[in-house]
Amino acid sequence: MARYIGPKSRIARRFGEPIFGADKVLAKRNFPPGQHGNDRRRKQSEYGSQLAEKQKAKYTYGVLERQFRNLFDKAAKSDGITGEVLLQLLECRLDNVVFRLGIAPTRAAARQLVSHRHITVDGQVVNIASFSVKAGQVIGVREKSKSLEVVETALAGFNHSKYPWLEWDQNSKSGKFLHRPERADIPENIKEQLIVELYSKQ
Repeated sequence: MARYIGPKSRIARRFGEPIFGADKVLAKRNFPPGQHGNDRRRKQSEYGSQLAEKQKAKYTYGVLERQFRNLFDKAAKSDGITGEVLLQLLECRLDNVVFRLGIAPTRAAARQLVSHRHITVDGQVVNIASFSVKAGQVIGVREKSKSLEVVETALAGFNHSKYPWLEWDQNSKSGKFLHRPERADIPENIKEQLIVELYSKQ
């Protein structure tokens, strides 16, 4: 499974946001990397800002270009506002749902739990991170994996009422995907309209 494995702090500094989670480096050096990183006078072009927004979304959700383009094409053919539908499709990815449920501390950790067969959907093991979760499906931790330290640590003190489209059952360590989230409920700082404008030029 292809995924980004490069320097995460450098990417977070480029966007000025902790898109991979809490980052001490970003707190100390809150300016872009590189020789001209501290020069804030440089004005970004319209295309540059659109491209940056797409890159931010890809890095945030851990999706590579081909997958992202396929999701965009699917969103463009769906009913509703294309940008919002795109974010909803990204939120429906199994690795993202595992992260949102608090089973893993980051999306990368969630992706690893999925690929290592620790996660179930409706009681069946699913090891495909891009699996699209449907309304009503139950995502849980495999019985023999419930005592994993990474799972217990992530779940300790996690606020399971943060996301209104998910319902958590502490006893079974599982969560139900109630419905696709509304755009207003998705906390990611992504200007999806810029992504739509970028792809409309291609």
